Amino acid sequence: MNRLIFLLAILAVGLALLIFNHDSGETFGINNEDFGRLVALGAMAALLSAAILRGRGRLGEGLRQIFIWFLIALALIAVYVYRFELQSVADRLLAGLMPGRAMVITDSEGQQEVVLHRRLDGHFAADAMINGHEVSMLVDTGASSIALTYEDAERIGLDPANLSYTVTVLTANGRTLAAPVTLSDIAIGPIERQNIRAMVAAEGKLDRSLLGMSFLSTLDFLQMRTDQLRLRD
Repeated sequence: MNRLIFLLAILAVGLALLIFNHDSGETFGINNEDFGRLVALGAMAALLSAAILRGRGRLGEGLRQIFIWFLIALALIAVYVYRFELQSVADRLLAGLMPGRAMVITDSEGQQEVVLHRRLDGHFAADAMINGHEVSMLVDTGASSIALTYEDAERIGLDPANLSYTVTVLTANGRTLAAPVTLSDIAIGPIERQNIRAMVAAEGKLDRSLLGMSFLSTLDFLQMRTDQLRLRD
């Protein structure tokens, strides 16, 4: 049991150091990739030494333990080496399960794209961060401006009760009045904009906030596919 705890401690400390020093790229002056291999080799060397000392007369049992720990070390190294690919797979799974979640991918040229998946009702949804608050929105290329519901406007810190509803807009519920506002900050994944014009619909006149062209027109790239909407800054 003491040997098991010792080996687990080697692997845990090594993995923690790799995670902590991920941004710097080095641990104790050693490249993180090389340090990861060194940790794995150290754990296997400790295991081999323990097996040799204990395995006199029980060589088969010692070899079996070496093989098991070799597989564990190999799995940990694989998780670290392929961490970005695993993150991408996790993002794809979450995007499929939660269509409003923005999935960020990087193309062959190193450019990032935000991918939104079509919902079962046929619409594209996006979870936007507006003034530091998350707002679930429908993507609407037919809307000239971002349109917020009365409730979402309250959520992001506006005071819709004291706005001037002077603009006539057409919604799914018919014509209504809306108040022009400026959003200090809005972001969809890594795509962020400041001082974007928007509208706040009168109370009860808009069922869902809309991500309109006042944001979408600032993008460099917008492509709609069968079940995906791709956005590029």
